[in-house]
Amino acid sequence: MSTGANIRRLREQRGLTQEQLGKMVDVSRSTITQWERGWTTPRMGNVQLLAGALGVSTADIIADELPPSNAIKPTTAKPAYAPLLGRVHAGKAQKPDVLQDAVPVPYEIIKRHPQGYFLQVEGDCMDKVYPEGCYILIDPEQRPSNGSIAVVSIDGADYVMRRLYRGANTLILSPDSHNAEHEDMVFAATTEHTVEFHGTVVWFQSSKEME
Repeated sequence: MSTGANIRRLREQRGLTQEQLGKMVDVSRSTITQWERGWTTPRMGNVQLLAGALGVSTADIIADELPPSNAIKPTTAKPAYAPLLGRVHAGKAQKPDVLQDAVPVPYEIIKRHPQGYFLQVEGDCMDKVYPEGCYILIDPEQRPSNGSIAVVSIDGADYVMRRLYRGANTLILSPDSHNAEHEDMVFAATTEHTVEFHGTVVWFQSSKEME
């Protein structure tokens, strides 16, 4: 079985969409599509990230045949953790709940984002991408680009996770939700509100994987 077929089967076994897997390994959905269809082949660095995200060894990604799904799969991944600092509301901006815990994360991911920390998602404002209850990894040193998902605070207290767009004179925080009641939050350059960036979402962990 080809590398692309392996990626697709492992992704589907874990109930992940192409977009979700792309977020976990820092590539676009179209890149995942190209890999799965065999149009391009992931480099070894990306194979390592895929293995970490899917919980398998690199051999399982590039092997000609996959072992049975119930087989015990050896792994050489180094254990790593990132702190869980609180909850972020994917809905109305609210003050974050403070937690003190740690969440397991693939070594390859934390190596790329050594200052990363987790927040647990509450609300359905971003449920097309990050379901309620999942754990999102925030890189406080990665400046959000247009269209990326960021965690921001409003007026120094209220926190929210939204997709960020910058215009010439406006800042737009957009939902990505199945719930049509959520609306854009628009801030003009002359607004009295203060919007502070706390980092970009670079990876996530399903709450089911923590059980």
